[in-house]
Amino acid sequence: MQSTVPSKDTLIYVAGHRGLVGSAVVRALHAHGYHNLVLRTHAELELLDQAATRAFFATERPELVILAAARVGGIWANFIHPFEFAADNLAMDLNIIEAAFRNGVRRLLFMGSSCIYPRDALQPLKEEYLLTGPLEETNRPYAVAKIAGIELCRSLNREYGTEYLSLMPTNLYGPGDNFDLSTAHVLPALIRRLHEAKTGPADEQGRDRPRHPPVTLWGTGEVYREFLHVDDLGEATVCVMERGSVTDLPDGMVNVGVGADLTVRELAVLVQRAVGHEGEIRWDTTMPDGTPRKLLDVSRIQGFGWRPSIDLEQGIRMTYQWYQEHHER
Repeated sequence: MQSTVPSKDTLIYVAGHRGLVGSAVVRALHAHGYHNLVLRTHAELELLDQAATRAFFATERPELVILAAARVGGIWANFIHPFEFAADNLAMDLNIIEAAFRNGVRRLLFMGSSCIYPRDALQPLKEEYLLTGPLEETNRPYAVAKIAGIELCRSLNREYGTEYLSLMPTNLYGPGDNFDLSTAHVLPALIRRLHEAKTGPADEQGRDRPRHPPVTLWGTGEVYREFLHVDDLGEATVCVMERGSVTDLPDGMVNVGVGADLTVRELAVLVQRAVGHEGEIRWDTTMPDGTPRKLLDVSRIQGFGWRPSIDLEQGIRMTYQWYQEHHER
């Protein structure tokens, strides 16, 4: 069988290259000398269109695919648009994975999510815990779509001998993140809320707001979350991509995280320190917390020789600096 280990000349298609994950993957690929990339914007290729996706693969014939395209969002976005989160991700994943296989792509990396694991699974979460219990209700539609993508990859591997792997990143953040409060995840939402509380304009009546007013956040703040800088995920993606064999991964899954977590309350303090907000943080306990904890077991990817390099406090400062430079756009 022909080797699936990529060379520097391998033609690589990165789906979703403008997103938080995809842009980090492209940066990592370039840093490691991979420049033969196929990239398409949403305007150039509608991945929800099966015929357009099939035509793209038939024409471009990429040799390796990194599937980072997805519809993503926080608790509120998942709550108000459950159908879109399920349907769009199901369609996108099926279109890309099916077209890749039909056009001879032997190796594909699918970006999953740590939300695929059962809500009350033992911690830390091992890859084999998939489908061993009920999912968290607040993001179940998105999680089901991601699980379907994992199963597509596993099924192709078992039936046709492909090497399609699924990476399960923990909560991600970094440059290019989404800071829209209606759809953002917790860390970028905290950055924006605390920044605006520190620097916000006068209220609707034209009165100056008090300096560093209190900020009210959802939930109790007592649930635990793990955070990985997206550039560390980019490096992990290249590490997994360059492995010579995946036959020792029968489930086709690799968790990617830091192996440590903290409470959302502790996270808020770190973000507040980076932003320079000095007011009170309050908690609205009538609002949902989401999954109590989802710490990843990262022993599998650490066995490949990968380790994260950006600690959380440093990463938050870097992300806040990026936000200040780009948020008006």
